[in-house]
Amino acid sequence: MIRFLATTVLVGALLLQPQAGTAEPLLERARALFEPIPLEPPKELAGRPVTPALIELGRALYFDPRLSASHNISCNTCHQIGLGGGDGRSTSIGHNWQRGGRNAPTVLNAVFNTAQFWDGRASDLEQQARGPIVNPIEMGMTPARAVAQIVSIPGYRPLFERAFPGVREPITYENIAFAIAAFETTLITPNAPFDRYLRGDLSALDTEQKRGLTLFIDKGCANCHNGINVGGGMYAPFGVVQRPGWEMLPPDDRGRYEVTATVADEYVFKVPTLRNIALTAPYFHSGQAWDLVQAVSVMGSAQLGATLTDEEARLIAVFLETLTGEQPQVVYPILPPSTGKTLRPRP
Repeated sequence: MIRFLATTVLVGALLLQPQAGTAEPLLERARALFEPIPLEPPKELAGRPVTPALIELGRALYFDPRLSASHNISCNTCHQIGLGGGDGRSTSIGHNWQRGGRNAPTVLNAVFNTAQFWDGRASDLEQQARGPIVNPIEMGMTPARAVAQIVSIPGYRPLFERAFPGVREPITYENIAFAIAAFETTLITPNAPFDRYLRGDLSALDTEQKRGLTLFIDKGCANCHNGINVGGGMYAPFGVVQRPGWEMLPPDDRGRYEVTATVADEYVFKVPTLRNIALTAPYFHSGQAWDLVQAVSVMGSAQLGATLTDEEARLIAVFLETLTGEQPQVVYPILPPSTGKTLRPRP
């Protein structure tokens, strides 16, 4: 069950639509580049309705560590809803204490990204949900074992039957992934100060935050970080003008090239969303920047060829803090219990 913080309910009707008579040059520039997060989650995923039964099932699966070989890792292990949708590590710890190769991107507002994963290898949330469960470094399962695991937990069957009515055999790997993805569509963070500003509340940002927004646009940050997710809508090389050091850009991770095998895609990554960025340190695909002001400075030199002053970097970071929205309030599910027939964990 998802409910948003009480302030969402208290948003005045005047803030729900851009207001007449609120013209401010900076606001008009911002509206040309960005969109506010909707106050309600999407009602469909891949053209299929997202029903309460699907969300309930997906929430259980998202938190269930028995979808991993060790019975110790769930989706929430690396995408913790209470940590801004990440895990606070440079790279995540997976099956048998293996480390992943990239920083875990936030799951919050991921439904608004053009593609999923740093290299865009999944086109949508459903494709993304299929990956970690069967990744030998992450959850260490196979599709067949994941299905067998769920089948061996009797309490899951009625949940699948309600989520996929009229289907002869609802427990399939595809349906496991779709249910998780359906739950993830609810993990949006509306009504950030910047959203309220975009809707016409000129007092939602203070003077420093507006100075930071002006710099964010004028310096060129918004060339890549734009749209509803302030990013997440395109790919770009890490180091358009000047490549950062190898500690930030590990030489053995060639980015989107690993998906396309196109030389032009070497060290190209999906531009990350900046929504809730103040909650999701460390930064970059390598997870090697732990301070938001430092990350802004690195991006200035690497992507824009601009040496930002300390004050400019600070002000941009001050603006970025206004992208923190209302966090989804998720009731931790009581999972269907294991029985004597439930598959056992394995190393």
